[in-house]
Amino acid sequence: MDAIEVNHLTKKFSDLVAVDNVSFTVSAGEVFGYLGPNGAGKTTTIRILTGITAPTGGTARIFGLDIVRDTIRARKQMGIVYETSNVYDDLTAWQNMMFAGELYNVGKQDRERRGKELLEIFGLYDRKANRVHGFSKGMKRRLTLAMGLINDPKLLFLDEPTSGLDVQSNLIIREVLHDLTSRGVTVFLTTHNIEEANITCDRVAIINKGRIAAIDSPERLKKTIQSVQSVEVAFEKGIAEALADLRSLPMVSDARKEGDKVRLYTEDPTTLLEEVMEYARDHQNRVVSATTLGPTLEDVFIHLTGLETRVKGGDTGD
Repeated sequence: MDAIEVNHLTKKFSDLVAVDNVSFTVSAGEVFGYLGPNGAGKTTTIRILTGITAPTGGTARIFGLDIVRDTIRARKQMGIVYETSNVYDDLTAWQNMMFAGELYNVGKQDRERRGKELLEIFGLYDRKANRVHGFSKGMKRRLTLAMGLINDPKLLFLDEPTSGLDVQSNLIIREVLHDLTSRGVTVFLTTHNIEEANITCDRVAIINKGRIAAIDSPERLKKTIQSVQSVEVAFEKGIAEALADLRSLPMVSDARKEGDKVRLYTEDPTTLLEEVMEYARDHQNRVVSATTLGPTLEDVFIHLTGLETRVKGGDTGD
C-alpha cells in the first residue's frame, strides 16, 4: 500500500487555482521531494494532505485512508512540521515536547520516553529546562521537528525544514531523516532548496503554478536535458575580467559567477575548453582548475519552470 495516493487534486481560492489537477503516489519508506518556487502550491498541497484544508476537487489517501472522510485516523499515522515554528516561547523545551505528546494523544510513559530520546538526538536535552524564547532559530527548528516526531509517525510531513538554518542544524536534520528512512518512515518534503532535494530525496516532483511539471529521481530528471552541459573554470588572477570576456566566446550560450569560479554553458565542452586555455594564455591568467559538468537539478528546475535568471550579456545576479 502506498503511503500517499493523490488523484486529480485541485484547490481554488476564488479565481486563483493554487493546486491544479495534481496526481502522484508516494511509496512507503520513500523520501519524496515536492520542489517548486515560492507560490507554486507546495504549502497548499501539504495543508490538504494533512487534513487542514479541504480540496475543491479530487482525492487524497494516507495509507489508504481518505484524508477528508477519515481525517482523524489518517492524521494518527503522521507527524507534521510546518515552515513556521509552532513552539511556545514561554514554555521550556521539555514542556513543549510533553504538550505535543498530549496533542498527538501519546500516553504519559511513552511521551516521556520519546521526549528524552528526541531531545538527545537533536542535541537539546541539556537545554530541556530552558524556556524556548532564548533559543536560536536553528534550535527552535530542531525542537519543532522533535515535536513532530513525538508520536513515532509512519509518515512525516516537512514544510521547508532547513530554510535559513545554520550548518549544524542542517546536518542534524539530514542525519535524522536518514535514520527515519532506514526504519521505513515515509518523508514528504516540500522545499525550494534544490540542493537539499538533490541530496535527500529518492524522487522529486517539480511543481509550478499549481501543476506538476515532472516527477522522477533527481538523476533521471537531469538526464532529460543532457544537452545542458557546462565548463567550470577558476583562474589564478580571479574571474572579474574573465567573466565578461568568456561570455562573448562563440561556444558559450550562457555564463555565471559561482563563488571564485565561472560556469560556462555550452553544447560542446571539449571545444570550449580549448578556447578557455587559449584565452588564459593570451591574457596571462593561468587556469587553476577546469571541470566539465553535466546538467544539475537546478538546470532541470529552471528548464521546467521557466524561471530563467541568467541572461547572456546581462547581470548574473546572486
